[in-house]
Amino acid sequence: MTTARLPLFPLNSVLFPGLVLPLNIFEERYRAMMRDLSKGADSGDSALPADSPSPSPSSSDDEPRRFVVVAIRDGREVAPTAPGMPDSTTMTERGPAAGFGPDPVQAFHRVGCVADAATIREREDGGFEVLATGTTRVRILSVDASGPYLTAEVEELPEEPGDDAGALAEGVLRAFRSYQKRLAGARERSLTTGAELPDEPSAVSYLVAAATVLDIPAKQRLLQAPDTATRLREELKLLRAETAVIRHLPSLPAVELTRKPTSPN
Repeated sequence: MTTARLPLFPLNSVLFPGLVLPLNIFEERYRAMMRDLSKGADSGDSALPADSPSPSPSSSDDEPRRFVVVAIRDGREVAPTAPGMPDSTTMTERGPAAGFGPDPVQAFHRVGCVADAATIREREDGGFEVLATGTTRVRILSVDASGPYLTAEVEELPEEPGDDAGALAEGVLRAFRSYQKRLAGARERSLTTGAELPDEPSAVSYLVAAATVLDIPAKQRLLQAPDTATRLREELKLLRAETAVIRHLPSLPAVELTRKPTSPN
């Protein structure tokens, strides 16, 4: 079993491999994380198999700057502040585990996604603007709160294709296009075109999981599906059910399915 210790970034959202994640960093624990990553400090022990080894302090921007994004099960993405005082200097709860209780690992779902920060830009106020991309699913084995930010020991979860993944992906794409049309009020100009959709089954499964309007528990179930085919089968059921519901609702405004707002922290 290959394990690694990486910085842990809890969010009220689920990140999937291949999807882009913009972040607006202002809490000190996550500022410290980004300062280390921007120096090439791929925190911790041996790395998961990757395109390149763990970066050194003199690493270039081409080397991976990795952290684990995990969805919060029970807790706060942003540490609470004193009543009426949103300024971070007035936090009533501080430290790497603020908002997550005495045993942070219990506050998180156990399957997350490694993110590679392609861009880490520090602002004049000391915060950071980060653009990262999901790469690999991992299972969280333990969480350490002894440093300036949370770290986790994780193991990689391989992506197995499962049975009939190719045929299922074709069915999911058809169902997804129908879902988009219903959700966008049949205004074709607002839809993702067929040329922009992937055809590789695992990529299809992750894109659809990210772009479909679902709650966090549903998205988490898709992330931790045992194989691609299982994820696609579940998506087919969800898409058909959601499309049927939308069909009976009043007209809905067009939405851009593949974009998300910047996540604050």
